[in-house]
Amino acid sequence: MKLTRLAPAALAAALIGLAAPHAFADQAPLASAESKAAAHRAASAPATLDTLSRFFARDGKVALKAAAPHIEGDAVPVYALSPQFVAGKAGAPVAQLEYLASTAVSSDGQKASLWTVQQGSAWTVVNIATGDDESRYAAAGAAKLPGGTVFQEPQINAWYVEKGDKVLPLDEDAVKAIGANGTTLAAYQKRVSKAYGDKLPGSAYDRSGKAGGYAETAEETRAQAAQAARAAAVAGGDTPLAAVSAVAGAGALLALGLTGTVALRRRRRPAGQA
Repeated sequence: MKLTRLAPAALAAALIGLAAPHAFADQAPLASAESKAAAHRAASAPATLDTLSRFFARDGKVALKAAAPHIEGDAVPVYALSPQFVAGKAGAPVAQLEYLASTAVSSDGQKASLWTVQQGSAWTVVNIATGDDESRYAAAGAAKLPGGTVFQEPQINAWYVEKGDKVLPLDEDAVKAIGANGTTLAAYQKRVSKAYGDKLPGSAYDRSGKAGGYAETAEETRAQAAQAARAAAVAGGDTPLAAVSAVAGAGALLALGLTGTVALRRRRRPAGQA
């Protein structure tokens, strides 16, 4: 993957366990049809497709002129573990909307995920990641628990689907965390509160500036993002998307207050895939 997300922070231990299981919302807020359509248009824009051609051709797997990328299917909402849920805040859904993802496919079958966020009134592609994890897990979750919310626990790269009081695993990391048969929403909340409850904004962990060990301060993280942007701009030629991607993946999420654990990871491919 070109760039990673900032993992959402966990929240105050003092609040953990105060909410009864039924106090949690059973669904995360839905992405509107208009938002999905706008994200799809941003992913399908000529400038984005030009950048995708360079992305797919970067390792010489396909010639630049032969890449011919296209967007496959609709944009899917991508949810991540909610700090408010970790804290046990009454009415908090298990996950919050992080971005919309569109799957791009090249002429030789390579796939990439375009991460799109709303900036002002426009939807903008801010990152390109290898593979199609987002759309695959969205489909898997819909099949396993129709009408549920598919979400990621980015701290351990685990994917789940949740509906009502059920939380079911969608990948090996999730199975390791909650078992093959899943768990209850209340039990899952207790697990994540124990794991992340001391790492939220305002905690001693946050004040120490460790940021997961990758940067001592938010300013240093931004400086690293800027350096990555310059490198991406050089590697990507004259396209602005490479630079936007590098900055947005670290700096934009910092602006949203997602301090705490900063995890720089590459995609892990499913068993049997290269």
